[in-house]
Amino acid sequence: MKLNNISRGATMLAAAAIAATGLMAQMRSPKDDVSRSLDIFNSVFKQLQTTYVDTINADKAVSTAINAMLGSIDPYTEYIPESEQEDFMTIATGTYGGIGSLIMQRDGRVYVSEPYLGTPSQQAGMRPGDMFVAIDNDTVTGWKSDAVSSRLKGQAGTPVKITVKRPYASDSILTFNLTRAKIDIPTVTYSGVMTDGHTGYIGLNTFNEKSANAVGDALKALKANPNVTGIILDLRGNGGGLMESAIKIVGHFVPKGTEVLRTRGKGQLNEQVYKTTSKPIDTEIPLAVLVDDGSASSSEIVAGALQDLDRAVIVGERSYGKGLVQSTRQLPYNGLLKVTIAKYYIPSGRLIQAIDYSHRNPDGSVARIPDSLTRVFHTRAGRPVRDGGGITPDLPVTLPDASHIAYNLVMGNSIFDFATRYVAGHDSIAAPGVFVVDDEMYDQFKKSLDPKKVQYDKLTETMLSQLEDVTRREGYMTDSVSTQFEALRGMLKHNLNRDLDLNRKEISRYLGNELIKRYYYQPGVAEYSLRTDTVANAAAALLSDSARYRALLSPKK
Repeated sequence: MKLNNISRGATMLAAAAIAATGLMAQMRSPKDDVSRSLDIFNSVFKQLQTTYVDTINADKAVSTAINAMLGSIDPYTEYIPESEQEDFMTIATGTYGGIGSLIMQRDGRVYVSEPYLGTPSQQAGMRPGDMFVAIDNDTVTGWKSDAVSSRLKGQAGTPVKITVKRPYASDSILTFNLTRAKIDIPTVTYSGVMTDGHTGYIGLNTFNEKSANAVGDALKALKANPNVTGIILDLRGNGGGLMESAIKIVGHFVPKGTEVLRTRGKGQLNEQVYKTTSKPIDTEIPLAVLVDDGSASSSEIVAGALQDLDRAVIVGERSYGKGLVQSTRQLPYNGLLKVTIAKYYIPSGRLIQAIDYSHRNPDGSVARIPDSLTRVFHTRAGRPVRDGGGITPDLPVTLPDASHIAYNLVMGNSIFDFATRYVAGHDSIAAPGVFVVDDEMYDQFKKSLDPKKVQYDKLTETMLSQLEDVTRREGYMTDSVSTQFEALRGMLKHNLNRDLDLNRKEISRYLGNELIKRYYYQPGVAEYSLRTDTVANAAAALLSDSARYRALLSPKK
């Protein structure tokens, strides 16, 4: 059924749902209040259905109302209708049926952004930059990325015909006849030995049903190398996933039967204790866990538990701060409710949740718990750690923010487009362990840019203009001062070529990553980026210094 004026109708329903449910953050509402609220909602909805001037799409309007209600609780409690459960299950299992490629939308078109190594799309020769033209002879020009993704997915073993337009190629229209396969999204993006020759590295990007085994296999392979004397577990940018997977991964490094966390739900009887259940792989090898502000949920369980147990040194930046547990509940008509059912407490007893969603500002907004209100707990060895704001690293390593020009070259697809053009004319590049963006390649990149299309914030010019405005408003703008401003503006005027040279080191990292991805895929990108990874190399240096490592894991006297 087509929906007209959905914005007004859905907004009215959402407002009704929120008003009808009252204060959802309270532990319990009296039964008569719940019954009265549901009656009000039903009446509002029936009135809209029978009297509203335009047609109301019932499914979409009610979903909007439900989502508005759940959005007033916390960001993690959500309604998942049957039509959206495939993506939800893909996240949980790490498996789906399809061609094995990431896609992206830009300029009203959908493109291949990254085929996975060993999948039908990669084996058939599809490349980043290929623009989708048709799928099974149906034109998809102008489609949204979610619609294209839905058509590409399907039962493993079924055929799909894909037509693309490839830039910078003589045969620009290409057709691929593929057979969909069971795609296992890699959870360990890369494992290997770093350039120092004795530090093993494991990069984990999610926590699903396969993550614990993948980490275990990588750890066993690294332990089999007699040169490896320390391990890095990289959880940066890992937003979490299955709690059970996190507990199993902790179990690789600590004795069987070790408590990892406790969860506490509504009511005193709803506390559960989770302990490791399998024999560990190694409880002694020096271990560093890398985190940043993108490390959340299950990542924080692993990092926090290993910190509290004094089993690992945490390196990097403070983690996100999500100490809430979600579970799914079946709803009528095959819907799912993903609902926050508990808070989790890691071995020291601390809760690392950074935001208390039950206490909101008058405008409905929420804020992080101030550090001044957090409490001190202690690790097993007696080291002080704090609650209420994520995992604070034992060895902080702060990275500078991306420059404005580098950010815009990435987000504006200038680097992506150069890599697409470069691959069209070059069959290979050097291996990830030795590849460099040399002078010739960087000059080619600079020449590929259209100065009119490269837009980036020029802060010095902006701030100078602001200072000039304030000077004028406050009455200090004399002829002499104006002349000085003009001279300063001339000296500070941005020049694209100069800015590209000033920020070459940073831009080259992004450029190198994109080029390596085209030839060696994600494992190659991880290997290449580790060479200049400030955080990983700081962790490797720490692991090689046993006295310093032990000192960080010992209470200060």
